Amino acid sequence: MTITLDDVKPGLELEPLSYDVSATTVVLGALATRDWRPMHHDYHFAVERNGVRDIFLNAPNQAAWFERYVTDWTGERGRLGRMRFRMKGSVFPGDTMVLTGVVTGTDVDDTGCAWAELDVTLKVGDEVKTTCQTRVAIPVDPDDNPWSRRGERWRP
Repeated sequence: MTITLDDVKPGLELEPLSYDVSATTVVLGALATRDWRPMHHDYHFAVERNGVRDIFLNAPNQAAWFERYVTDWTGERGRLGRMRFRMKGSVFPGDTMVLTGVVTGTDVDDTGCAWAELDVTLKVGDEVKTTCQTRVAIPVDPDDNPWSRRGERWRP
């Protein structure tokens, strides 16, 4: 299912995504992003050298979780335009991370591309670990596909 502009209004809350983080989640994310820094795969380095409780998710891994969350919501025609996030704390194996989001605005640009602005939050328990703001292109109607936009018709 793909959402369209008619389905999206400011204040709309996205369904939460809950995920139990394991050491495998952390290590595979680091490997996939070619992040060889030991705090993302070596428990002893993370604890003894960095002084944290365990290995932890790296920034690209968290970015991928935000991208997944947003595009799971939009459906296959949703196309990320921009994303920025701020990490406030670490996510460790054994944590259950919960992503939540709310639509903060919508508009149609002068090329006819519809956009949804979202605030997304990653929490562990009651603690906000990362906040994210995204701008995602969504179809104006069922016949529109933001992925077909090129050149001047694509201005994220």
